[in-house]
Amino acid sequence: MSRAHTTSGRFTVTSWDEKVIADIDGESTEINGVSYPKRGFSRADTTYAYSGDIEGTGIVAYLISYNPGFAPTSGFERFEGSIDGHDGSLVFQHVGDHDEQTVRATLHIVEGMGTGGLEGMTGEATVELAGHSDDGYDITLNYDL
Repeated sequence: MSRAHTTSGRFTVTSWDEKVIADIDGESTEINGVSYPKRGFSRADTTYAYSGDIEGTGIVAYLISYNPGFAPTSGFERFEGSIDGHDGSLVFQHVGDHDEQTVRATLHIVEGMGTGGLEGMTGEATVELAGHSDDGYDITLNYDL
């Protein structure tokens, strides 16, 4: 679906706290103090910092599945800040998947959850992350307001 406005920015991960909820096989791998099940799922409480035409902070609660090959992920994010000069807050619903190399997600703006200048915003953003980056990740948002 085409949207009336397109804007972009970058985001960085400022905190990530992940804990295993279910480890189906009891075969997890520990990396930097975090346990990742071979098959199962975790909850990650995450904070993002946004810059550019999308500026602010986001707090996210993710449910992350682990499965060889295709592994779906979902979450909700409360964004507070400014998008193209409109100040307020909104909620993104994250729907995506990941494998060993790439994370792909669509962030849908949840209608009825916005405040201030973002109250009536609708739309979605897409992200694709290939590996870790200390410099952040690009995000493009297509929206109506």
